Amino acid sequence: MTHAPQLNSTPRTATGPAIEAQSLSKSFTVDGRDLPILHEISLQIDSNELVAIMGPSGSGKSTLMYCLAGLDHPSSGQVRLNGMDLGTQSRTALAKMRRGNVGFVFQSYNLIPTLTAYENVALPYLLEGRKPPREQLLTVMDEVGLGHRVDAQPPSMSGGEQQRTALARVLALAPEIVFADEPTGALDSRSGELVLTKLNEVARKPGRTVLIVTHDPAVAARCDRVMFLGDGHLVDEIRPNTAAQVADTLAQLTSKRREG
Repeated sequence: MTHAPQLNSTPRTATGPAIEAQSLSKSFTVDGRDLPILHEISLQIDSNELVAIMGPSGSGKSTLMYCLAGLDHPSSGQVRLNGMDLGTQSRTALAKMRRGNVGFVFQSYNLIPTLTAYENVALPYLLEGRKPPREQLLTVMDEVGLGHRVDAQPPSMSGGEQQRTALARVLALAPEIVFADEPTGALDSRSGELVLTKLNEVARKPGRTVLIVTHDPAVAARCDRVMFLGDGHLVDEIRPNTAAQVADTLAQLTSKRREG
């Protein structure tokens, strides 16, 4: 009898950084020509860190996150998540990792419209052939303010409710690493604050790490570190004190790009 693989419940003990990239480059082929997006990026993000990636539009922020998360393959270089070299893993192994050890919060929500909010939260368990822990999932949904929307379907939900459903799905799995792409970009201030607070809580739990791509200096200022991209290069890094400091650093980077 074949047993379904278990979803992650406790963090592994990693011997190195939670997220590590070495000389990571990425190019796309457009009309037969290589279009470079990322250039020789090397970085390390440790366990229990909440890190933001910022940069002008088109600087490669989302492409970098997709490569780090194993959703896209770099053209060259190496990516490791908790010591696992993604370049040596099969498609099946990568899919299993993404279902259990890595969580994603996207601005587009990625919900199935014909399922209820609860069913969307329970979906990773169902895909693994496991019975969802209903009470645990309901508790998580209540924590993000969805206790009264358990049976609602995404088309009837506000953008904030849909984003909180996507967040609840991640929180219920308790993955080791969470990647969030503009998680507050389309939300009202109340929903955005709740999402950011929950992501911060995740990063403070033993063995957990959160990486956020954002354009919002106020979001980045809540992080431990902010990494700045410029034209596909990692060009600066700060430990932020205020949103104004983040905004000023980003403005200087944008100005230099225009002058260049």
